[in-house]
Amino acid sequence: MGIFSRLAQLLKSNLNDLISRSEDPEKMLNQIVLDMNTQLVEAKKHVAASIADEKRLYKQYEAEAATATEWERRAMIAVRAGNEELAKEALARKREHDELQNTLKDQWEKQRKSVEQLKQALRLLNDKIEEAKRKKNVLVARKKRAEAQKAIHETMHGLRDQSAFETFNRMEQKIDQIEAEAEAQSELGEEYTGDALASQFSKLERTAGAEDDLSALKRKMGIAAPEPPPAQAEAVKARVQAPTAPQAEARVRSEEDELAAALEEIEDEQQQAVRKQGR
Repeated sequence: MGIFSRLAQLLKSNLNDLISRSEDPEKMLNQIVLDMNTQLVEAKKHVAASIADEKRLYKQYEAEAATATEWERRAMIAVRAGNEELAKEALARKREHDELQNTLKDQWEKQRKSVEQLKQALRLLNDKIEEAKRKKNVLVARKKRAEAQKAIHETMHGLRDQSAFETFNRMEQKIDQIEAEAEAQSELGEEYTGDALASQFSKLERTAGAEDDLSALKRKMGIAAPEPPPAQAEAVKARVQAPTAPQAEARVRSEEDELAAALEEIEDEQQQAVRKQGR
């Protein structure tokens, strides 16, 4: 194989590959259906012209048959009139029209058969085009479904990439770090603004309900002692809340001592004021 033939084969193969890769199935199918519709329109024109020729031949056949009949009638008139020469001429003219009539009849029958064949071929072509349209729609739907499946598989393949999950884990760690820094700043703010005690009490109030729920669960399971009746519980609460007699007496004595000390302080201030005025 010469170098020029090899080069020509190489160019042809590359050109075919380029054409194959640039072909869009949906566009190609649409173009094929469009071309078939154009061919159908042209075929209808040819069939219509053939039908017109058939009708024209049939009309000419009928006209020649009528003319032959007319010359025969004239020949009869000549015979009745006793003019045989004129009758012979009329019959000769009738023979000419009969021959032309037979020729036209033969052509008309051939044309009629040809028109029937053309009509049948036109119906087959129309059926083929309709079938091609339906098949085109099915193929286009299959193409779109295949493209959708391909896109989904490509997306799933991208999700299988470990770098994506590593990015998620790295972002999660950053968010955890940001939350930890925010909590640390909040604790520092409470420490230096005097809200630490209030925060402790808030935590205590939040956990108080949990302690009550835990005690109720233990009583339900039989682990802790049952809850006392309401009357007994109120009595216990009253004893807890009511101060004992010595405690009450000590509280009253403490209040009297504070009152006496306050009165003494007031009297001292008044005596100092009088001394200052006497001076």
